[in-house]
Amino acid sequence: MAIPAALAFAVLTVPAVSPASSAPSVSSVSSVSSVSSVSSVSSAPAPSAVAAQPRHTPKPTVVLVHGAFADSSGWSGVVARLRHDGYPVIAAANPLRGLDSDAAYVSSLLDSIPGPVVLVGHSYGGEVITNAAVGHANVKALVYIAAFAPDQGESGLALVGLNPGSQLGEALVVRPYAVAGGGGADGYVDPAKFRSVMAADLRGSDTELLAAQQRPVDLAALQAPSGVPAWRTIPSWYLVAGADRAIPAATEKFMARRAGAHTVVVDDASHLVMLSHPGRVENLIVQAAKATD
Repeated sequence: MAIPAALAFAVLTVPAVSPASSAPSVSSVSSVSSVSSVSSVSSAPAPSAVAAQPRHTPKPTVVLVHGAFADSSGWSGVVARLRHDGYPVIAAANPLRGLDSDAAYVSSLLDSIPGPVVLVGHSYGGEVITNAAVGHANVKALVYIAAFAPDQGESGLALVGLNPGSQLGEALVVRPYAVAGGGGADGYVDPAKFRSVMAADLRGSDTELLAAQQRPVDLAALQAPSGVPAWRTIPSWYLVAGADRAIPAATEKFMARRAGAHTVVVDDASHLVMLSHPGRVENLIVQAAKATD
């Protein structure tokens, strides 16, 4: 069955490597002097050589959180680029069952990671990282990729109505599900409308696979109010998908501006910008990572 257009905010949306090679060693500098018939040789490094040694810090771990209607495989192109550049990467499996429980799951993952983290969210994954990062001193940067960045008390439902342009509401299909002790209602994107709404800049053959393989989101997760946002205290970056038909670009720009995020706009990008422009997404993540040094 279809749901009202007001629920159009449901958002979309895939192992770890060691940091790059260690810092170069400083060659010892020897000085030899002769006084009469006595020669002395010193093997201690010259002060200038020691000062020239570059400071080496480990690269932060990049944690990627996908959104609704997808799984972590959607990050594959971004993961490949980050690994090539020496970044440890974890593409988290977002449960898509409820905002509080999804954020708690990602928060527990953050607890297990030593060292600094750059936390990245796409679409509904932005709501998750906004809540999951709170209280984690090791999260040094938040990166929103065509994502929701809610303030306290807001939900996707509250944000999606700020500006016209979303086509997601009329494309949603709702299917009840049952689990032990209860159940709920899952939202899917109508496969016939998937490409138009989510990925107009990808080939039809690719979007057919994405539509068939989509993971549903419990609609209750999309209605839940957000907590105190991590972007109030953690520096943030934002990539606006200029041709987004799921979350209007105007809404993305508003959230980025409100969060004080370093913002880039990919004018022709669909909601699945990490698939159509993985290089642009990786570039922004690397910018955030380098800012943590």
